[in-house]
Amino acid sequence: MSERLLQLLGLAARARKIVTGEELVVNQIRTNKAKLVLLASDASKNSSKKIQDKCTYYNVEYHVFGDRYQLGTAIGKEARVAIAIVDSGFAKKMSSLLNEN
Repeated sequence: MSERLLQLLGLAARARKIVTGEELVVNQIRTNKAKLVLLASDASKNSSKKIQDKCTYYNVEYHVFGDRYQLGTAIGKEARVAIAIVDSGFAKKMSSLLNEN
């Protein structure tokens, strides 16, 4: 399951349908462009709380998934703490993969 999700995340990155970085992700949530947010399990408490609170307030689905290195590797970058999916098709598929267990 997680392997398929990481592959899909890489595909979304190549299609330029993701935004990474804490402040950019928060901005996407505020402007209602983020359809799904992935948060690394090893994110700092402040970052984690900030993003979770924004997602809850703006009614954006979020999941704590993997660590910063897994997320970064999946998109071909270095470590990433937060990733926003801005395409509804990718978000829907990832959500179904995350919610199936």
